[in-house]
Amino acid sequence: MGRFALLLLLAFASFQALCFAADDDTVFYDSFDEPFDGRWIVSDKDDYKGVWKHSKSEGHDDYGLLVSEKARKYAIVKELNEPVSLKDGSTVLQFETRFQNGLECGGAYLKYLRPQEAGWKAKEFDNESPYSIMFGPDKCGATNKVHFILKHKNPKSGEYVEHHLKYPPSVPSDKLTHVYTAILKPDNEVRILIDGEEKKKANFLSADDFEPPLIPAKTIPDPDDKKPEDWDERAKIPDPNAVKPDDWDEDAPMEIEDEEAVKPEGWLDDEPEEIDDPEATKPEDWDDEEDGEWEAPKIDNPKCETAPGCGEWKRPMKMNPAYKGKWSAPLIDNPNYKGIWKPQEIPNPDYFELDKPDFEPIAAVGIEIWTMQDGILFDNILIAKNDKVAESYRETTWKPKFEVEKEKQKAEDESTDSDGFSAVQKKVFDVLYKVADIPFLSEYKLQILDLIEKAEKQPNITIGVIVSILVIMVTVLFRLLFGGKKQPKVEKKPEVAETSNNQSTSGEKAEEEEEEEEKEGTAAAPRRRRRDT
Repeated sequence: MGRFALLLLLAFASFQALCFAADDDTVFYDSFDEPFDGRWIVSDKDDYKGVWKHSKSEGHDDYGLLVSEKARKYAIVKELNEPVSLKDGSTVLQFETRFQNGLECGGAYLKYLRPQEAGWKAKEFDNESPYSIMFGPDKCGATNKVHFILKHKNPKSGEYVEHHLKYPPSVPSDKLTHVYTAILKPDNEVRILIDGEEKKKANFLSADDFEPPLIPAKTIPDPDDKKPEDWDERAKIPDPNAVKPDDWDEDAPMEIEDEEAVKPEGWLDDEPEEIDDPEATKPEDWDDEEDGEWEAPKIDNPKCETAPGCGEWKRPMKMNPAYKGKWSAPLIDNPNYKGIWKPQEIPNPDYFELDKPDFEPIAAVGIEIWTMQDGILFDNILIAKNDKVAESYRETTWKPKFEVEKEKQKAEDESTDSDGFSAVQKKVFDVLYKVADIPFLSEYKLQILDLIEKAEKQPNITIGVIVSILVIMVTVLFRLLFGGKKQPKVEKKPEVAETSNNQSTSGEKAEEEEEEEEKEGTAAAPRRRRRDT
């Protein structure tokens, strides 16, 4: 009994310590239990017509900040009581978001803004307002990532540069509430968590983790260096001493008639492959003056079905054993080869050393997005100085909702497809999205994501998509192990926040053009056959 009382006392003390830590280490928290009017400021800029609403999360009594209209720009900001320094100890940024109607094209990220001395006003908050960190999910077309962008001042040039986290995790592809956490540690480490599970760990000062790197390269190619005119980059050249053999016939055809071929017995030389349909009749509404002379449609000649063939017989073609093609001299090593020319390296005038990032303080939290979907709900926005605080909020505010939604989704999947195929497919897609995040497949990430999204829209091609992705993986592994041509770089598309409307417009144009082509094709197909006159 005494031991049980001691354990109970220790548990109560630990709980109290956690509560006090939460009070001490919570810098900012908004549960949106109360209406946001008077606390959050909606931008007055003309471009931002989207209407924010204080609304319940579907299936819960819990309220959040709701994106209520499709195809709109939204901007809203909350100023903090005091700026938060990111240079002192750990800082945790966390929030929940739910795509109640799914997400095909839109962002759901937060911007952590610098003090207003940097040149912005709450009522004029827009995409140009200077931020320190941008964090959260974004999905449209080939873009599918949880952004983490640090805007850092170059001490040499004085310019602020956006540094993007490389190989960020993908956005969960369901309609459940998810919680996104970024933990900034004093040892220059940043950890990205989704639903409390670590999805990415990076170092702010590593060139492998951020693009462009925070610390510039020590040297750069000399922009004024020129390749010498006599520089020969050809590793192989045609042998100048080689001579075409006398018996090399460049004019010999690739294929010739097979002289040994014999016409099959029973070949019907005088029978056409197609005949007029004997059962076809001239339509009653046919007008010879308007439609021309009517001609019955053609059908396959039934006599040809049992015969080896119909019409004029011709000998088949076969490969010409004398064919050699156009002669060319064999290649030999180039004695003048100097390698691929590169400009010489010179000291980078913008180079600087850095022990820690020079973080700008956070003075406000803003949501500035352009989305094609409505129903995006933000909730439980937290800034804390202790990751245990963020963990406690996940356990008490997010997890109960998520478990209810997950069970409801499971029941819906089972009722939609009694054999559980829908649930299995969802797991397959989750695995495929993780495959797309594998670093050595980065060059092909856009193609893989495109394949996955097509399979989500057309479940019957899922197997084919899996095979295609496996082919890509095997090809890349083969090249890594045995060498080969350098993988082509995939041209990055602009960020969705700036291009989602263009993508939508171009998509609509493509659909309209396709419809037009179909209409033209239908119109071009003759209703009745005419006889040439």
